[in-house]
Amino acid sequence: MTGSKQLIVQAKSQVKVQEWPLKNNKGPGVKKYLNSVGLGEGYAWCMAFVYWCVQEVCQDYGVSNSLKKTGGVLDQWNSREKLRVTTPQPGDVFIMDFGRGMGHTGIVVEVIGDSIRTIEGNTNDEASREGYIVAEKTRKISSINKGFIRPF
Repeated sequence: MTGSKQLIVQAKSQVKVQEWPLKNNKGPGVKKYLNSVGLGEGYAWCMAFVYWCVQEVCQDYGVSNSLKKTGGVLDQWNSREKLRVTTPQPGDVFIMDFGRGMGHTGIVVEVIGDSIRTIEGNTNDEASREGYIVAEKTRKISSINKGFIRPF
């Protein structure tokens, strides 16, 4: 199985992991994501979720993680220019920029026409950038205003 396919399997295994108590960026699942990038509980964790998933696959394959160890979505984007791609594929990481240093990210599971199915941490039913759960979402490719990173 390729790294990209394994990344999707890893992300799917985390669907429905949520904060506890809700809406405070804490809880056992969230803690493992944040700890993977050197942060404690209480921080926004969408990028930490993605990094943790990629790191788990890298450990399984005995390879180095191509992503930067950071909880910052835009920090990841700005530091990984060589991994950027314009056309998304399953296993890619999407990056969104909401201004004022705020962003959101997740893992592309499937490309369907002009949309992508994703698995995202720190989201909710409204597809917020600051939610409380790992969930599957569908987004228009055109809504991804930064781009995509290909970790494998």
